[in-house]
Amino acid sequence: MPDSARSARRSTRLNSRVGAWSPILLLAAGNLAASGAVPPADSGGGTAPPPVAASPITNPGMVLIPGGVFMLGSDAEDAWPAERPAHLVKVDRFWIDETEVTNAQFRAFVEATGYLTTAERTPDWEELKKQVPPGTPKPPDEVLVAGSLVFTPPSGTDAARGIEQWWTWTPGASWRHPQGPGSSIAGKDDHPVVHVSWEDAAAYATWAGKRLPSEAEWEVAARGGLSGMTFVWGATPYSESAPQCNAWQGVFPTSNLATDRFDRSSPVRSFPANGYGLHDMAGNVWEWCSDWYRADAYAKSIREAGGKAVENPKGPPDASGAWNPNSPGVPERVIRGGSFLCHPSYCSSYRPSARRGNTPDTSTEHQGFRCAWDPTMPPPRSR
Repeated sequence: MPDSARSARRSTRLNSRVGAWSPILLLAAGNLAASGAVPPADSGGGTAPPPVAASPITNPGMVLIPGGVFMLGSDAEDAWPAERPAHLVKVDRFWIDETEVTNAQFRAFVEATGYLTTAERTPDWEELKKQVPPGTPKPPDEVLVAGSLVFTPPSGTDAARGIEQWWTWTPGASWRHPQGPGSSIAGKDDHPVVHVSWEDAAAYATWAGKRLPSEAEWEVAARGGLSGMTFVWGATPYSESAPQCNAWQGVFPTSNLATDRFDRSSPVRSFPANGYGLHDMAGNVWEWCSDWYRADAYAKSIREAGGKAVENPKGPPDASGAWNPNSPGVPERVIRGGSFLCHPSYCSSYRPSARRGNTPDTSTEHQGFRCAWDPTMPPPRSR
């Protein structure tokens, strides 16, 4: 990861809410900034997706993922450390949404509950200062306003500067106004909802009678039954001329050729489903998972399992177990799947093994979620 991205992650929470303040400008997006290294294809061959057993339980809009033992992570030569080592997990069967939660679905939740997202609330400095280094001065009141981070393509880039060149803290940006005041989601009911924090995603999931998937569940679902493959569609490299998912084509972050027809989010189901019938498990928008993020989670869980398959891993039990060496002392939740901003020159997080962390109250223009459900829970709300 570039040094600029590492340093950008240190004051994530405060910046995610008041990013216009120059001393800590736009650091939250550093959690989603890409590594300069491009992981190569995983070794090993893939297998056809296993048949999904029939179930008497039907959840419209959700897909049953069979339980079993699966290989997660990557030992590819240039895989990021957080993806290592590849290891076996045993996961019980569960259901997961076919698509990311859409604007229409999230609107139904808001209309039913009156919920205000993190991006729509005025920041509380007394809460924010608990998450930043001691002595950090209070931002001016005029910048302690509701808002979120919006992608703003620069005309050029300066290698000496970081992600603040293309992320803009925008007062008034929210799920209703993805690019800020004056923008809207009119005609975009089938796009994934964005500018939602982990807290927002968890609130929706609870209302829907569901939950967020664990990151192990998420990766099992994303792989679609293909073991050892670099991508959710198999081993074929990502193609800018015939994109397999909504990502960046051209020169990041200045020129998006939009060969895939989309310069930002795309309607769900715009790209072929994976082997389990799930859409957008690669690209479009990042997806929140339930786990607290720990960079060495795989190595730690393998040690604790004593060489056996790790059973239903859930990550650290609470925030005290979260750990990211690039943002020490700031607990983060797992995000998966990459987004429309991923490009091999900077970010290839549309690979199913790629994993990152982000603070629970951070919202951005390329971050959404999908939900999961299992038979230990009451029936979910009808969509």
